[in-house]
Amino acid sequence: MSGALGDVVSEYLERGPVLVVADLLSLITVSSCLVIKVPQINTIRANKSSKGISVLGLCLELFSYTVMLSYNYTSGYDFLSYMEYPVLLLQEYALIYYAFKYQDLLGKRTQVVAILYSIVATLIYLKLFPIIILTFLVPFCTPIGATSKVLQLLAILRTKDASSVSRTTWALSAFTNMTRIYTVFFQSHDWMLLSNFLISTFLSASVFTAACVYKKKAKAE
Repeated sequence: MSGALGDVVSEYLERGPVLVVADLLSLITVSSCLVIKVPQINTIRANKSSKGISVLGLCLELFSYTVMLSYNYTSGYDFLSYMEYPVLLLQEYALIYYAFKYQDLLGKRTQVVAILYSIVATLIYLKLFPIIILTFLVPFCTPIGATSKVLQLLAILRTKDASSVSRTTWALSAFTNMTRIYTVFFQSHDWMLLSNFLISTFLSASVFTAACVYKKKAKAE
């Protein structure tokens, strides 16, 4: 048994330190993403209010996560290189549910859209959805994801108040995007994905920096 295990480990290490580090970073990224949206979900549940939460922003995030997961899955990339997306999607579903619930948006229109979304997701899972459409949509994920981050950054700079912004969430966001730059570069060499993570890292780090600066100023005042 130990000999067989040793052979497996040796064979794995033969891939080289670069890919071993990539797998390690992937696991760290996925672990970080397990809790990245939990604080926001718990806040909404505790307050029984989603006031101040942008429903449009959440829907844009849902679109971005869904397309990125679908593109990686359909392209047959290493699961570890995009494993955070299923984790993020599960949290996003919960976040959207509570945001819609406390804004009284769980009507028939929302239910119809949810059914259509489920149908498309099933087709993607069965690999019956044309990959050419996903390839076309992937470049839009960068501006969509960037838009939500830019709006958050502008909100902090305009109000000069970051008291409601979670620095932990944005620090984790910057870190996980940064690790993906490494893993994508060495595992799939997909330049569309690389550009997405480079821009996301910069914007998340910018929001985190602004949150730190204006939280300190708020305390000083």
